[in-house]
Amino acid sequence: MNRWLLIGFAVFFGLGMAQQRGGSITIALQTEPAAWDPTQVAGADISRVVYDNVLQGLVKRNPRGEIVPSLATRWSVSDSGLTYTFTLRQGVKFHDGSDFTAQDVIAKFNRARNPDTRASGHLRPDLYRDITEVSSPNSNTVVFRLRQPNNDFLFILSRPESLIGPRQRPLAEQRVQPVGTGPFRFAAWERGVAVRLERNPNYYIQGLPYLDRVNFRFLGDGDAQLAGLRAGDLDVIAYALLPENALLLSRDPNFRVVAGTATAEAVAGFNNSRPPFNDVRVRRAITLAINKDELIQGAMLGYGTKIGSMRSPGEACYVDLSNFNPYNPEEARRLLAEAGFTNQNPLRFTFNLAAEFPYERRIGEALVAQLNRLGPLQVSIQVTDFNTWIQRVFTQADYAMTLIGHVEANDIGNYANPRYYWRYNNPRFQQLFTQYLRAPNATQACEALAAAQRLLAEDAASVWVMSLPALGAHRARVQNWPQGFLSPGISVAEVWVR
Repeated sequence: MNRWLLIGFAVFFGLGMAQQRGGSITIALQTEPAAWDPTQVAGADISRVVYDNVLQGLVKRNPRGEIVPSLATRWSVSDSGLTYTFTLRQGVKFHDGSDFTAQDVIAKFNRARNPDTRASGHLRPDLYRDITEVSSPNSNTVVFRLRQPNNDFLFILSRPESLIGPRQRPLAEQRVQPVGTGPFRFAAWERGVAVRLERNPNYYIQGLPYLDRVNFRFLGDGDAQLAGLRAGDLDVIAYALLPENALLLSRDPNFRVVAGTATAEAVAGFNNSRPPFNDVRVRRAITLAINKDELIQGAMLGYGTKIGSMRSPGEACYVDLSNFNPYNPEEARRLLAEAGFTNQNPLRFTFNLAAEFPYERRIGEALVAQLNRLGPLQVSIQVTDFNTWIQRVFTQADYAMTLIGHVEANDIGNYANPRYYWRYNNPRFQQLFTQYLRAPNATQACEALAAAQRLLAEDAASVWVMSLPALGAHRARVQNWPQGFLSPGISVAEVWVR
């Protein structure tokens, strides 16, 4: 058989494999969110399900983290940086049968920029405060006008908070059963068990999606996930695969382990407004008492990358500050003594953890053990479910110290918001972040962002323990699984099974 005939068979066979349609998969989800609309409720698992599967925005981030067209087919930016013009995709329908129009976009962003969150129900009006007007000169075009240049504006439009639903749909209904324009419609939420997405037969990209059905099953325990994958109850553990289970599955030909880098930082956050964590000596002492290398090796079996500020190595303008505040227990004790805390008068506080996140839980418990070895620190752990953590820690800032993974890319700007749950309020940082947003070119923007990263490290505003690994696995029958981890969603439109 000649070479070209072999290639022909391979191509024919490959095409046949790549075009299989129908079937379903079940994906493990770490937590069960309280709602499914990311414009109303915070939580990474909301976006993992609905982002670009159910709900879409004008632009999106693909698995490689690139901002690409979605409901807008193209856009332009004026020389002043103050006007963004988007051309809308035509012939798009929402899952309820209504047409997607420019009026839906205008309604969405007028709601988003309303500072009265109680009236708007929108989670983050601060993201949209530079918008002065959203208009539609014709049915194909939407124009945003800004009060000042904002280098993050396209990125903001790619965030989960910028996803668009029908303008007339009640928020209460959108909250529990979101309606969007994506390749799947939100079919059912069986509380405590799973959500089910079903193929959108009217999706505007012909031929997609391949799957008829996708189930996201709430199963946070890592060992139960492994058992479910091996038993065939699960097809995919998309993220937060336990490192020891990744090693086991990598030796089994029935499974594929997917590993890569992401933008998730394990952040041990202080409540910077609460004594004694409003004292930089205490924050720096705790930072110096933490051996990050030991945590990466001991808690994560070597998976993870040491960092020293709020940015992961794969992000633009990253500055390596991983050794800025190196492990130094003697200096930690000296600083604590200077702040009034000794073995005889220890600093006692509670460290909050959310039960559902295995990486954060094991890193947090090991970190607290390190702190308690120091002497002048007596730290107890309080574990709650994630929804309680959201209410108490994230919403009310009722905590001393906590640890959670921050999965969103380019989120250093949260330190510029004094009301964010870290309660970090440094006018110099806010000034640097503003310089970054308004910089006239990329070089000056990066310089401002680098200075902002250094300032956070000097202030020991948090302990950035590591950039978390992106680890997942799926059964071998699952094909074309995304190889990147830099989108907020687990996009399954092009996934198929054999």
